[in-house]
Amino acid sequence: MLAPSGHPDIQACFDKIDHDWLLTHVPTDKKTLQQWLKAGYIERQIFHQTEAGTPQGGIISPVLANLALDGLEALLKKQYPRHKGLKVHLVRYADDFIITCSNRQLLEQEIRPLVERFLAQRGLQLSPEKTVITHINEGFDFLGFTIRKFKGKLIIKPSVKSQQTLLKKVRSVIKEEGKNLSALGLIRRLNPILQGWCNYHRHVAASRTFKRIDDQLYRMLWRWAKARHRNKSHRWIYQQYVSDGQGRRQPFQTSTVDETGKRVTVELTRPTQIPIRRHIKIYGAANPYDPAWEPYFEQRRFRKTVDELPQRFKLRALWRLQRGLCPVCGELINRTTGWNIHHLLWRVYGGDDELDNLVLLHPACHTQVHHPGYNGPSLRPAMGV
Repeated sequence: MLAPSGHPDIQACFDKIDHDWLLTHVPTDKKTLQQWLKAGYIERQIFHQTEAGTPQGGIISPVLANLALDGLEALLKKQYPRHKGLKVHLVRYADDFIITCSNRQLLEQEIRPLVERFLAQRGLQLSPEKTVITHINEGFDFLGFTIRKFKGKLIIKPSVKSQQTLLKKVRSVIKEEGKNLSALGLIRRLNPILQGWCNYHRHVAASRTFKRIDDQLYRMLWRWAKARHRNKSHRWIYQQYVSDGQGRRQPFQTSTVDETGKRVTVELTRPTQIPIRRHIKIYGAANPYDPAWEPYFEQRRFRKTVDELPQRFKLRALWRLQRGLCPVCGELINRTTGWNIHHLLWRVYGGDDELDNLVLLHPACHTQVHHPGYNGPSLRPAMGV
């Protein structure tokens, strides 16, 4: 039987956590914790005391919420062990969580009351409006994703609500702020919003969603351009902002002059150009502070960097051959550091573009190698040639 899933939501979690419970059970300095809890907050230049809950916007609030809810998973495992075949599992992120079970009646009559008693001890309660019990085939939203089984296969997509929130924010920026922004300013304002949303959703079945968002962006920016250039033709607007010069559609773009005086093109982040990368789950026992797990995390970092490299075979092959390290300084090469491709036998001396004649270097290291007085490490051993 497919598991019905309870998707509870805690009502005003950060506002109602019981201070006495936190002071009694949280293993930290009690005086410091009490000062955090009683810090209060300022709204519209008026100071408000905090008699319950955690500080509004305080960096410690999510930590305290996690500590308050810690123990719920162990309670469920103890009450409904795996050998009973009930498939009772908890998935939690901060104050948002899912509880699965193969028996709807058990969820409604036993598990939900158990969770309510657990929360009541901490001064919390479930939100009646947002807590639902549904079948996995009908699907549910969790952390901005819609999770559903379709014909026996689990499909995870960006939720409709998350898409609407993004488009509403983008539309607001274009309509309200865009009146006073140039194309360059508008691109710089929108790019972090689009990049962040797409990076968050790129690990699921989001290709069609990205295409839909891309089309919506094109329409909104086209209307902005027409309003900005009322006396210009559609052809002029198209060539100015979205044409590659040969009539093909490109991302919304404009040109500017960088700090060196060179004219460069700045493009809007286009969702369809962000590749889908399946997330590889981390081992539950993995500890980033345990030296025994260092090789495991190095492997994950290596895989992540490879995935972030542009889709060019030669570049990826070189990076793998060098184990991601610059042979001059021995440090990691990634998008943050940047890279240059260096020819071991220079092109002017007859060198070719085959892999055994190429090496990736940091830009500064590349400059150093080309200095007439360079006497640093040999580059060939790093390539194994």
